[in-house]
Formats: sequence, structure tokens, C-alpha cells
Amino acid sequence: MKYLYYPGCSLKSTGKPYEESLKAVFSALKVPLEELRDWNCCGATAYMAVDEVKSFALSARNLALAESQGEPAPNGMVQLIAPCSACYAGTLKTQRYLAENADIRRRVERGLSDASLTYSGRVQVRHPLDVLINDVGVERIKEAVKSPLGARVACYYGCQIVRPYAAFDNQQVPASLDTLVAAIGGTPLDWPMKTRCCGGSLVGTIREVGLRLNYLILREASRRGADLVATTCPLCQFGLECFQPGMNASFQASVRMPVAFFTQLVGLSFAIPERELGLQRLFVPYKKASIGG
Repeated sequence: MKYLYYPGCSLKSTGKPYEESLKAVFSALKVPLEELRDWNCCGATAYMAVDEVKSFALSARNLALAESQGEPAPNGMVQLIAPCSACYAGTLKTQRYLAENADIRRRVERGLSDASLTYSGRVQVRHPLDVLINDVGVERIKEAVKSPLGARVACYYGCQIVRPYAAFDNQQVPASLDTLVAAIGGTPLDWPMKTRCCGGSLVGTIREVGLRLNYLILREASRRGADLVATTCPLCQFGLECFQPGMNASFQASVRMPVAFFTQLVGLSFAIPERELGLQRLFVPYKKASIGG
């Protein structure tokens, strides 16, 4: 079964190592992945607050493209993988609103018609974590492990991939990433921050609030004995990793915690070369780290 892949804006820029490691892992598992042709921004983050219907139209265009380009799975649905948490949640939200709100659906369909596109609802939006756990399967992943991870990992889901629209994991106490980390030879830690919001773009708008939210996550990961944080979201990874110097200055701390994409860790366990996983792009190298304060 072939999966279409919608990278969104982040995986072609600040989230480049996510794309690199995702493709490397899927290739190692022999899972066909084809990038959606002529994709556009999903309209997430700020644009959703500026013009909600136009944001829905942007995501609907991607869905229409996927429907025309993809091959239906046995369930009759085209499989579209959206790795970015904002793209994933925003596209699921679009599907929900098109299904439940006749006025929004009519306005979006009019816009799609002007672009000679149609969308009939035959796309299933998937997160790669969902695909790895539920389609590829834990046993197949274990068989591909050549170098067990051997690290204590704080599995950080963020606040978007399991709620409010996703259905592949428990929305309050998700476990899929923990299961994956255990399968590749890591030790997932029991910690209460796995779905706590990192503040997202607040580090660029209300800096003191964004820094504090990120800092609390890293501090708790350290208190639980984590060697690193594994994330599923390019914006979470960016905030948690890149603003550690600012956290140190604001909270008189000594933050130095690696924050890697979960696909990078899977790739490491498969013995995929580090440069193919984008590990050289991390600001904080993956090694045992600690945080003070």
C-alpha cells in the first residue's frame, strides 16, 4: 500500500531533520512514501485565526489533490501522512468542519471548483506514529532494530496529535510513542508532561510565557532522569531546543537537553547513518544531558 506524504512548510525548512529521518525510516521498513504533488501551506497557526474559512480551503485543496493522486487502501480511503502536528490537526479539523457544517462546506467547495478541484471525503489523514504502530506494527519494527537505543526517553506528544480530532491513541494518556521507544530498545519514562503545551509560537509573541512553558517541560524531563526528549512536532522541537539559552537566562538554570524527532531515534536503532537522519542539524547533540534549576 502506498502512502502519500504531505510535508507542509516546516519539514522543508526548520523541521528538515524530521523529513530526512522520516524518509530514511520508511525506506528501511520498505514502506512506499510518495510526496503529494503541488501541495500548499495548510493554513495552520495564525492564519486559522485571521480567516478560518480560507484556512479550511487551503487544507481542502491538499485533500483534493491527495484524492486525485492517491491509490485507495483496502478500506477505500487514500492514505495521506501529515507529520507536522499543526498540519495534522488542522487537516483533521478541516475534514470535521466540511462534514458537519454545510455553509463552510459550500463555500470551500466553491473555492475548489474555481481551481477545477473536487473533494468527496475519501482521504484518511494519518500521523506517521499511527502508521508505524498500527500499520507497520511493533514486531516488524523490532526485527529492524540493529542497535538498541539504550536511552531514557521523555516521550513528548505535544498538545495536537492526540486531541481533539485524532483517534489512534488515548487522548489523555497516550502510549503509542512510549510503545515505539520501548520497541527500539529505549526506556520510556513515566512523566506527567507528555501532552502539556510547549507554548508553540508564543516564544516569538509573548516570549516570557513561551520560555516558561518550554522550560517546565525540560525541567520535569530532567527530574525524571531523561537522557533526551523525543518529540513528534517540528514547532515543539524548535521551541524546546533552540531557546534553551533564553531559558537559562530567564530562570538562572543550566538547560542542556537534547530534543530529537522520534523518527531520528528509530533511525538510530536501525543503524541508519546519522547524517541521513539529520542528527548533525540538532543544536544540542544527542548525548547524556542534564538541566539545573
